[in-house]
Amino acid sequence: MAEAERSESTWGIGVAGGMQYRVYRDFDNRVRGLPMITYENKWIQVAGPGLDVKLPSLGPVSFRLRGRYAMDEFDSGDSPYFAGMRDRDSSFWVGGAAIWRSGIANLSAEVLTDAMSNSKGTRATLQIDRRFTAGPIGLTPRLAAEWVDSKYVDYYYGVRSDEAQSWRPAYSGSSSVNTEIGLRVDWQPVPKHTVFLDMGAKHMGSSIRNSPLVEKSTQYGVGLGYLYRF
Repeated sequence: MAEAERSESTWGIGVAGGMQYRVYRDFDNRVRGLPMITYENKWIQVAGPGLDVKLPSLGPVSFRLRGRYAMDEFDSGDSPYFAGMRDRDSSFWVGGAAIWRSGIANLSAEVLTDAMSNSKGTRATLQIDRRFTAGPIGLTPRLAAEWVDSKYVDYYYGVRSDEAQSWRPAYSGSSSVNTEIGLRVDWQPVPKHTVFLDMGAKHMGSSIRNSPLVEKSTQYGVGLGYLYRF
């Protein structure tokens, strides 16, 4: 049954953890672990920090209202280079998405805005992916381009005038296009049990790379999790 036509409710519980090797200077990268709940029926889909409300489809294209919590935050104690800066908070982002499923690949696009007004920013992502299977193992490579506006860059990568120091100049960036490549591996050793591994690398655009808070051009991430489906 196609995902957009799913009428029975399905849900699962599990746990996931991972680490983002962020591009900030001397950043204290930490492993994060969280419980995970998934739920899906004809109208909604919940997966970890994301919530989709399904809208009527148009042929092979499905449409969603989307909400997603993005953990982009940092605290002043996360790096010696952040000393004296105000904390930057994570936000819940809301907007819309469209997904086109063909026999070759899946193409998705989303546009989200900061519902908590921490950054007051907007972000958009265009992604192509395809899942390959070999017995109980699934492989899903992906390629994505993400646009973030100047408000997002200012909030998470900018230095305000009252935060500037001789060694940390004020910085106000413009919008940025970041590119990502990734791979998700899922393994179902027995029915209802799934173990997954996700790896990705995101190359930041020049407006982020030019920030005095940044010392790397590429952010790497790895995640591992387990899910039991009822």
